[in-house]
Amino acid sequence: MQDFFLKMLMYAGFLAENAQITATSALALSLGIAIQNFPEGAIISMPLRAEGESKRKAFLGGVLSGVVEPIGAVLTILAAQLVIPALPYLLSFAAGAMLYVVVEELIPEMSQGQNSNIGTLFFSLGFSLMMILDVALG
Repeated sequence: MQDFFLKMLMYAGFLAENAQITATSALALSLGIAIQNFPEGAIISMPLRAEGESKRKAFLGGVLSGVVEPIGAVLTILAAQLVIPALPYLLSFAAGAMLYVVVEELIPEMSQGQNSNIGTLFFSLGFSLMMILDVALG
């Protein structure tokens, strides 16, 4: 859900030629979202495979989870001028949806089981990578 709104907002801001949203910042956001899409696809595929689905069906499920992104891009290009006034509200909604999922589902699940240290380590590595990209790309 948040991917749809993030893509819409990124394209709308860039199409509006907003002085704060440059091609570099749009590229940086796209890179961050692309990095995030790999584990997102795995999160969809792994439970399908664990439930006995074929490798092909599990992979297809992960791939299909990203189908909304190009749809959001096309809708944004078509309706860019309508979205721009609502940009702050839509960004707030996307950020809130992401925070809710992380706090409510990902953090508790990460700290359960025998391998809770691995989850904490990768959470820290992901956060560090995000901050490095933020500083490096502005």
